[in-house]
Amino acid sequence: MFKAIQINKDDDGYRAELTTLTDDSLPEGDVLVRVEYSTLNYKDGLAITGKGPVVRRFPMVPGIDLAGVVEACDSGVFEVGQRVLLNGFGVGEVHWGGLAQKARLKSDWLIALPDGISSRQAMAIGTAGYTAMLCVQALEKHGVVPASGEVLVTGANGGVGSFAIALLAKLGYQVVASTGRPAEAEYLRQLGAADIIDRAELSEAGKPFQKERWAGAVDAVGSHTLANVLASTRYGGTVAACGLAQGADLPTTVMPFILRGVTLAGIDSVMRPKADRIEAWSRLAELVDDSMLGSIGHEIGLEQVIETAGQLMAGAVRGRVIVKLAD
Repeated sequence: MFKAIQINKDDDGYRAELTTLTDDSLPEGDVLVRVEYSTLNYKDGLAITGKGPVVRRFPMVPGIDLAGVVEACDSGVFEVGQRVLLNGFGVGEVHWGGLAQKARLKSDWLIALPDGISSRQAMAIGTAGYTAMLCVQALEKHGVVPASGEVLVTGANGGVGSFAIALLAKLGYQVVASTGRPAEAEYLRQLGAADIIDRAELSEAGKPFQKERWAGAVDAVGSHTLANVLASTRYGGTVAACGLAQGADLPTTVMPFILRGVTLAGIDSVMRPKADRIEAWSRLAELVDDSMLGSIGHEIGLEQVIETAGQLMAGAVRGRVIVKLAD
């Protein structure tokens, strides 16, 4: 028997509840993992509250991230007792996810936990930190270096934004944070932001071609914000786009691309090939330390997940939420 958050949709409506399940109820897979830690991401908040069409099969255990210990592995890829982690691959959407004390998964979805990182640290990083690292790598691969100039991070108070600021600052970049919560300015400066702007400067419809400012950007917002970022990116700059907090639309023109050679790099973290995941997590193992994680994340128990999901959707949660599964 193990505890889990389970989502159901039936004649009684859509609901998420803390429940107890058996190993026999777990879906198919070749690896059984005892989950030690998971996380509560924006997508998990949508799933638990029902505010977005994230869950596509019912019943569903949400949780797009998990880290834990292998209890059994039929594929032979992992050893019993080995620590592993997972981000994405539709887990928590079409396959039971990490907000449970046990998970049965496909070995192709997992990677070994990097040396020097614990299960808790991995989930303090989670999909948010992993996505931020993919964004940073995209900027690097397109030639954006610390000497290139200011790098903008939108959605700065979110999990991806927080990690993007911290990682870029540690690598020597001059980071500008865009936020709608000016009261969090000190938090953003502690992460490494050199300057802070109000998101209102970017969130309304703007000119398709604007004064050059950003050497690069990490955008988790989309819509008018991303359009304005592109319009003000410097010649040869790169914008890594990984989210749609403002909207999935992109009301822009081709002008930044054909007149300034701007690159829009789309960042997918869900179906990313295993080699890319290993590379990103290896970099994270080098760059992330407890001082960074302590300021970005806080821990809750499984019994607090549903309430916290509501707070997350109301914009009342800062940084990362780590969920402890082990008793």
